[in-house]
Amino acid sequence: MIADCDLLIGREIISGMRQSPDQLADRLTQAPIDGGAVASLRALQFDVRTGNDEAAVAAQRYGWWPVYGIDLRDPLGAEQEMDRAADQGVRLLRLAPGRQQIAGTAPRLRILVRRATELGMTLLVEGSTVDVGAAMLGLGASVVFLDQHFYDLGEFILLARDEPGFHLSTRLLGSPGAWELLLEHAGPERLLLGTRAGWFEEYAVLDQLEASPLTPEERELVVGGNLRRLAGRSS
Repeated sequence: MIADCDLLIGREIISGMRQSPDQLADRLTQAPIDGGAVASLRALQFDVRTGNDEAAVAAQRYGWWPVYGIDLRDPLGAEQEMDRAADQGVRLLRLAPGRQQIAGTAPRLRILVRRATELGMTLLVEGSTVDVGAAMLGLGASVVFLDQHFYDLGEFILLARDEPGFHLSTRLLGSPGAWELLLEHAGPERLLLGTRAGWFEEYAVLDQLEASPLTPEERELVVGGNLRRLAGRSS
């Protein structure tokens, strides 16, 4: 089973681009990708609760895993939504500090990461260690950086030595040798397949997967095993 850690539905308000759950399901079928972790742009942009409910409905319909978003511009509301997610058994939380124009150095970010960690959640973070990594350090946080570029892979590897909960999405690791470098220095347990299908070129990521030097056991971790572990899912 191929599971994607970076799925989005909804309308992107700046570009006007839109992707419905049905459209995403069609793209995944064509790829082929079997499913993954889905969040709603509505939740990340302007209506947290309705957007998260939308993601939960789509996940239930298609057999995906729901990801709840929070609004860092409303830190008290973000705490409440994290508690609601925990009450509903949702283990994946998406943070979008850049999209919400919250600096990676803002104290609220570190406080909310600490709270999510206390709740046993894994954070899917739009951004990289360069942008927001400092807020995650020393908390025992479980984090997947969705936008870590190959150029900053060395920084991730340095941080990963002391942060066993740090992980990367494959989406921007398209340069030759990137996967090999990560496997050598951090191991396959740190890499999750992420394509942002419908918003990014998913076939480029899948081509990289097919050309990678992964063993069958390593491939199983990258294409789904690691995400299932972080999401607390057996299947």
